[in-house]
Amino acid sequence: MAFNVNDFAGALTGGGARASLFQVQITNPINGAADAQVPFMVKAAQIPASTLGTVEVPYFGRQIKLAGNRTYAEWAPTIINDEDFAIRNSLEAWSNSINTAQGNVNQSGSAPSLYKANAQITQFGKDGSILRVYNFVGLYPSEVGTIDLAWDSEAIQEYSVTFQYDYWEVTGGTTGNAGGI
Repeated sequence: MAFNVNDFAGALTGGGARASLFQVQITNPINGAADAQVPFMVKAAQIPASTLGTVEVPYFGRQIKLAGNRTYAEWAPTIINDEDFAIRNSLEAWSNSINTAQGNVNQSGSAPSLYKANAQITQFGKDGSILRVYNFVGLYPSEVGTIDLAWDSEAIQEYSVTFQYDYWEVTGGTTGNAGGI
């Protein structure tokens, strides 16, 4: 038989990981005043792609493909804005310390270790267990996104922040380490 729902149900031994069971922690190296609010206010996030590049080497009219360097996609979590603007203020201060708007200088110091930080995404199981922890290394905000305003909206404000980072790795959880990707 081509399709058997029991085979499918049997393959989902854990019932499927839920997209809504996650928590984000970002450590702001410049202004950590709002770090404790981050796990509650990050509404959406992604586990970004890790792409292994390809190097093509020509040989007698054919292309031989070899593995190249690994690259990591940008990370852009969505943050709920509260009336105190605590997280946004913290992120804007971090961004401004990297390159000031008026002086076009780095106030945090020229060494990247002074403005780069780490962040984590923890994915939970339906029983509350930690399935996986992704650690982002060498992270900094490259864009603090727009906040949409409209007279005909009763929605709570939210915005995205685009982060650049050096790499991510799996550092914990019951599902094991992905080999230090």
